Amino acid sequence: MASTSHHSSLTRRAVPTALFAFLLAVFAALWQVPLVHADAELEQLTITTASGPAPLSFMIEVARSPRQKALGLMYRRSLADGRGMLFPYDEEQEVSMWMKNTYIPLDMLFIKADGEIHRVAAMTEPFSERIIKSEGPVKAVLEIAGGDAKRLGIAPGDKVHHPLFDTGR
Repeated sequence: MASTSHHSSLTRRAVPTALFAFLLAVFAALWQVPLVHADAELEQLTITTASGPAPLSFMIEVARSPRQKALGLMYRRSLADGRGMLFPYDEEQEVSMWMKNTYIPLDMLFIKADGEIHRVAAMTEPFSERIIKSEGPVKAVLEIAGGDAKRLGIAPGDKVHHPLFDTGR
C-alpha cells in the first residue's frame, strides 16, 4: 500500500509540471515569444547631443509590425552597450509605453517627426505596468539601456538621425 501511495503522490505532482511545460511550449509556438533572444537585423542610428562633440552611434532593432511593437524588449535579460529598439509610428501622436515583462531598466526617448528628442523617461522600472506617456505628439520611441541617456548626455532637444526622421538634410 505504501508503494502505491508514494507512486500516486509522484503522479499528482508530475502531471501539473508536465502540463505547465506543455502549455508554455504551446504559448511560445503560437505567439512566437522568444524564450531566448536571437540577433535581429540591426540598423544604425545616431544622436547629436548639445553636450558632446561627436554624434553617438547606436545599432538598433526597429519594431515595425504591431506584433514587434507589442513584444518590444520584453523577456530580454540584457541590452548590450550601443544597442536599442526603435518604435516608429506612421504619424506624430501621443504614445504610451509600459514595462510589463521587461527584465531590465530602460531609458525611453520620445522623438518628434523632425528627429528632435521631446522627452526622456529615464530608468523605467522593470515589470511595471505603470503607463509612461510621451507627454506630447511624437513620431517614435527609442529604448536604450537604463541610465545611458544620463551617462551619454542625451537630453530633450538633442537630434536623432535615422531615415525615419525628416531632418531637413
